[in-house]
Amino acid sequence: MSDQRAGAALLRLLTWLSPAFPVGAFVWSGGLERAVHDRWVSDADGLKGWITTALFHGAGWNDAVFFAEAWRKANDLAALGDLAELAAALAGSRERHQETLALGEAFLTAAAAWAEPFAERTGGRIAYPVAVGAVAGQTGVPLADALAGYLHAAASQMVSAGLRLGVCGQKQGVALLAALEGPILDLAAKAAASTLDDLGSAAIRAEIAVMRHETQYSRLFKS
Repeated sequence: MSDQRAGAALLRLLTWLSPAFPVGAFVWSGGLERAVHDRWVSDADGLKGWITTALFHGAGWNDAVFFAEAWRKANDLAALGDLAELAAALAGSRERHQETLALGEAFLTAAAAWAEPFAERTGGRIAYPVAVGAVAGQTGVPLADALAGYLHAAASQMVSAGLRLGVCGQKQGVALLAALEGPILDLAAKAAASTLDDLGSAAIRAEIAVMRHETQYSRLFKS
């Protein structure tokens, strides 16, 4: 890949995964709000454990597997359709299902400037990791870089939610992201070599938190 193409791919990735990109990720916490409410997460160490578990053993890992497969199948719309159905079906609760489809639809709408024909042909209803992975693959963003950026954005969103929920301060949040750099790169490399046979999660408490959040009376987030 030429320096110019590599630079363009990096800029695309930074744009798509920026907090300013209009997908609405800031309104979802993936069950963290309920975990804080139930005092399962009460400080920066607890938040780090929550994020690590979610990424390595929970929905984050499955998302990374779906992302990698979508990147590889980026130009096969039939395969992407099947993959999107599987990703939506494996959402563990109503709120996770709503979250992944809402983010995926918003991403395809916003990413139309790069991949308009693709966005139009998918109909917009597609799980978030499948949407981002497919557009990254179609537009030439390298898989390892795309996965690392996607997982870092997921971790950053959870840190941001933790800040708003009062379990850590900004300095602690930045330190947490610094500590996660190595693990995220390792996870991205592992996911890049994954197949759909590697799907599976064991973050049971996180899934329980998302389901409990559905009936929480007072809340800041949608999940």
